[in-house]
Parts: sequence; C-alpha cells; structure tokens
Amino acid sequence: MASKSIDNAFTAKALRGAATDPTYAGVLSFMRRKYSKVLDDVDAVVLGIPFDAAVSNRPGARFGPQAIRRASAIFDNDPQYPFARDLFEQMAVIDYGDVLLDYGNHQETPALIEQEAARIMASGAYLLGLGGDHFVTWPLLKAHAAKHGPLALVHFDAHQDTWDDDGQRIDHGSFVCRAVREGVIDPTKSIQIGIRTEAPEDFGIKIIPGYEVEDMGAQAIADAILAHVGTAPTYLTFDIDCLDPAYAPGTGTPVAGGPSSAKMLSVLRKLGALDIRGSDIVEVAPAYDHADITAIAGATVAMYMLGLRAEKLATRA
Repeated sequence: MASKSIDNAFTAKALRGAATDPTYAGVLSFMRRKYSKVLDDVDAVVLGIPFDAAVSNRPGARFGPQAIRRASAIFDNDPQYPFARDLFEQMAVIDYGDVLLDYGNHQETPALIEQEAARIMASGAYLLGLGGDHFVTWPLLKAHAAKHGPLALVHFDAHQDTWDDDGQRIDHGSFVCRAVREGVIDPTKSIQIGIRTEAPEDFGIKIIPGYEVEDMGAQAIADAILAHVGTAPTYLTFDIDCLDPAYAPGTGTPVAGGPSSAKMLSVLRKLGALDIRGSDIVEVAPAYDHADITAIAGATVAMYMLGLRAEKLATRA
C-alpha cells in the first residue's frame, strides 16, 4: 500500500503523475488533480463554473461541475484510453475549484467569470471550464479573445445559440450571436456540429446538422472541422446536449435525434491538429441524469480535451 494514494486532491506532493486513489473513495477533484490556487509551473487548469440562471428550460447545470468531478473518479491511474498515456506524466494540471458567484446578482456573473479566467490565463496555463449552462462560454470566450485575438469557435451542440442579444442578456441561447457581433469569434472560421434546432440567424457559421452527422463517419466529421478551421486559434466548446438524450439525459434542453457519445468522442480524438487555446464542457444537469450517464459522458469529453492538450505538449517537448 505504500505506493498508493488517498485524497490525492489534497495530499499530492507533485502536480505531475497519476493518482492511485480507489475509484470509490477519496476527495473528488477532477481526475484527482491537486486542488490549488497556485499557478506556478502549471500547464493546465480545470475551473468549475456553477451557474445556471441563463437556462431557457430545465435548471440544474449549476451542479454540473460537482457531477463531472465525481464521474471523473472512474479514470484510474491506468494510461488513459485512447491516448495510451498517463496524461499527467508531462503535463502539470490543477483543479482550481469553482468561481465564486453571487446567486442574487446575476449581472455581475459575466465579469466575475471573465476575471477569474483572465487571472488563470495570465500564468500561461491552458484553461478547461466545467459548466454550468452555456452562457458561461461567453465570458470565457472574452477572456481568451483578449489574449489571443478573435477565435475560431468549434461548437458541439444541438442548438446554434444565435438568438438575438441586446448585449445585456443573461441567456444561454445567444452567446454566439454576441460573440460574432463583438468580434470575439471569427464566423468564417467557426463551425457547429450536431445542430438539431432552427434559429433565425447563422451569421455565416458553417453548420453540420444532426441529420448529416448521422450519415457521416467520425473521420469525415473531423476532416470537415479541420479543413474549415485550418490553423486559426480555436476555442472548443461542447454542450452535452449535442449527444442524443439516450446518451445524455441529464441536461436542460435535450433534443432527440443526436449522435452517440462514442461517435462524438471519436471526432474529438481526431482534432489534435487544431490550435486549441481553451475549451469547456457545459450543460450537465445531474438532477435529470440516470446512473451518472451524462456526467460520465461529460467527464470523458473533458478528459479528451486534456488528452489533446497533453499530446500537444508532448510534441513540443
């Protein structure tokens, strides 16, 4: 037992290397990473954003970060599939905990999220956000664009999120509209995958709708993304309702007719050539989940995002 760990989120002596906590015990940080606010020599940061006051249907995504962290305990100390590596052997990752938000003053929420994200990114660390509803992507995008300039948005979702926005709304269905209008994303390089609803405006963003996703293989979808985005600096956002409700029932606005988790994970695995500057997984609402199906899918998406980052760092070493 001397080589085993317990409560690695607090007891870790180093930021690199796998934890060996039992999957059924120990403090539940994301993938057992050390809880820390210290950003020195950190390659990537996981940040929870427990906010769901922008939802148009079922609330509950404020509990998403907790659920994703809990589900991530299933990723034990074996090399992570399909990356065939300990993601943390060379990549130092911390769980920064959650953004502190005032539940009674939602107009302050965007600035609080943006400021926390900017503080983390100033260290040079890659930021992975755990939502929260999809509104949280707006302040995250702003923080990334402030550092990197206008970004290509690679957006997995059942919804376009391009509904009209007056610049003040707290709305999970309009952040893309605002991001285009304010020059935060480049619509000519942005792409949405899995869309299964209609919106009045697409802003020229390329769409691969749900019925095309159904007919295409994972490689063809990935190739379309890579060809469209090219070498542009990219932000990757994954709304869990991109998946069919059979694979992600625990979400606020489920839409039938979506792809499987296996197919979309296969697409993500093939996106290593993108210049991904930041990412998030949003809209996991565990109150509507069954047997942690959605939380496990969300945690796996987040793990793949870190896996792509680990491979990128390994090629630079």
